[in-house]
Amino acid sequence: MATESEVHPHAFVVEWREGFKINIPQVDQEHKHLFALVKALNLETVDQTLEELLDYVVTHFSNEQALMEKHGYPAFEAHLQLHETFGTQVADFLSSGEPWSEERIQNLRRFLNKWLIGHIMTHDLRFGKWLESQRTVVAPVKSAAPIEKKGFFARLFGRR
Repeated sequence: MATESEVHPHAFVVEWREGFKINIPQVDQEHKHLFALVKALNLETVDQTLEELLDYVVTHFSNEQALMEKHGYPAFEAHLQLHETFGTQVADFLSSGEPWSEERIQNLRRFLNKWLIGHIMTHDLRFGKWLESQRTVVAPVKSAAPIEKKGFFARLFGRR
């Protein structure tokens, strides 16, 4: 009898959805790429794909944390802890020494997708909403170069 992974080698594949957006374009793009890398995990290229995935996770976490720090996100330390816990969980999974099989890849993909979705839809979304609220509350005042006034309003307000 065939196992589920033999019948569906891409079981537990979660595609990026618009509903995962947190409305920070760079973060959304990075999340989208993470889903693509998780989807790309397969038995033939697992080592290479996993290396690329882990490198990208580090890049993404670094970028996200820098953004949070730059904007003074009050839950920054707690969020950083979530990233560190994830790193530990992945390291534990990978250090088991088990040979790669379709089943082990499915288990990794299931874990990564579940963590990504839960993390994005809870913690990252909270950051996105907080950042948006900061933009509306404390809109930055930009000192722009003087605008050249032309036309009716310029004449009305005295520019000749």
